[in-house]
Amino acid sequence: MVRRPLRTAVIGVGYLGRFHAQKYSLLKDCELVAVVDQNLQKARAVGEELSVPFYTESEDVFEKVDAVSVVVPTVDHFRIAKSFIEKGIHVLVEKPFTATLEEAESLIEISKRLQVCLQVGHLERFNSVFKNFQDLIGQPQYIESTRISKFPERGTDVDVILDLMIHDIDLVLTILGEIPSEIEGVGTSILTDKVDLANARLRFSGGCVANLTASRVSDKAERKMRIFQPGLYLSLDYGTGQVRKLQIDPSESLDRNDLNPIQYQLEKNDALLEEIQSFLNSIFQKSLPLVSAEAGLHAMKVAWQIKEQF
Repeated sequence: MVRRPLRTAVIGVGYLGRFHAQKYSLLKDCELVAVVDQNLQKARAVGEELSVPFYTESEDVFEKVDAVSVVVPTVDHFRIAKSFIEKGIHVLVEKPFTATLEEAESLIEISKRLQVCLQVGHLERFNSVFKNFQDLIGQPQYIESTRISKFPERGTDVDVILDLMIHDIDLVLTILGEIPSEIEGVGTSILTDKVDLANARLRFSGGCVANLTASRVSDKAERKMRIFQPGLYLSLDYGTGQVRKLQIDPSESLDRNDLNPIQYQLEKNDALLEEIQSFLNSIFQKSLPLVSAEAGLHAMKVAWQIKEQF
């Protein structure tokens, strides 16, 4: 049976929302029927670029869509996502999930009750580097991540933990499949009234320690993670696609020549396109999204525990 393409729209077409709209317009499983932004100039620009109607109020598309991406400032995530979920419309909401834990829990409850697909936009899950090497990671003992960037022109409505570090929180929780038993954190404000530079140490009951650093006041951009477990070392560069892997048998005698990592250069995939396709597939299959609302909530809970250390 041929399935009908889903009618989709993007709510908020600033820097990132415009990319969401472009991806929807490329996919065969859906039809981009509208874009929405309170800024009429932005709405018109993206609408005309993609030859779709544009609106300034989200309620204008309630009767026109089956699924939407919500790419508005974090403080508005709950209000906008809730309005669509209550209409039975499936929602992909950008990270961070919501501004508060209570809002996230409320959206989960409503989406479950109404059987609406709710996915959180943790994009790095779809990065080819993580996808290709995730299955090698079994019993990590130490994880170190560094996520730094130049000062952004957007995203400063939240601190660096919710802006950048939350990516690595989500990846670490995905790798380990558990919530940390102990959390330590330090952070400081540099250029805004919020934390711009932070470090967190997460300890897990299985013995793993994860050390996470995030900064948005660097002179360069870097998204790297190093993973150590018995017999395996991985260095993953999510930005460049470069991977270094050292895999040995700890039971065998070793010499220095055995400790030369193999280097890989992965082709950069279109992670956002794959994220949106995964969202659409979950709707069609009536299955749990790869990045579920519960996963988004778990990352939020850890982020807030880090923030409470300051």
